[in-house]
Amino acid sequence: MARPLDHAKRAELLAAVVRYIADHGLADLSLRPLAAELGTSSRMLIYYFTTKEELLVQALATQRPTLTAFFAGSADAAELRDRLWDFYTANTSGEGRTSVKVMLQVLGAACASHSPYTDYATSAIAAFVSALAGRLRGLAFIDDPEVIATLLISGLRGILQDRLITGDVERTDRAARRLIDQILS
Repeated sequence: MARPLDHAKRAELLAAVVRYIADHGLADLSLRPLAAELGTSSRMLIYYFTTKEELLVQALATQRPTLTAFFAGSADAAELRDRLWDFYTANTSGEGRTSVKVMLQVLGAACASHSPYTDYATSAIAAFVSALAGRLRGLAFIDDPEVIATLLISGLRGILQDRLITGDVERTDRAARRLIDQILS
């Protein structure tokens, strides 16, 4: 009889995988070096997650914020602008920055034909757009909430990528602020 999964260990592994991808990248990810860094074996990773791709998808799922709650309660455009700015700044340092680094790598990998990350990336983008579009529907001056949500989410994601690559905090912060303010004014 197989022993039951240790859910605490599994959650610990998922968090460590996200940090590993942020530090080492996704492109050349191999289970043996990953397992060694995590203090386990590739066999144990397969035991917990079945495949490398499933391990990565589950690790990424732990990083997806609950966006509906994040944007809920913003009564007007000014509050929504503040929430979007908070969302942007939360993703520029600490855990948020780690999540962004990983998400950007996954989105890039999802562009390849037959990528194992396509479904995850599609779902993540849809969740972001849906959550923000739901909130935008309450603003009278927004005529196409899905398009506006797409502009904001994709624009902020591009600015975050620029910031990660160039390290130009001042310019990218100004760009993010202008994007949010111009679209929601």
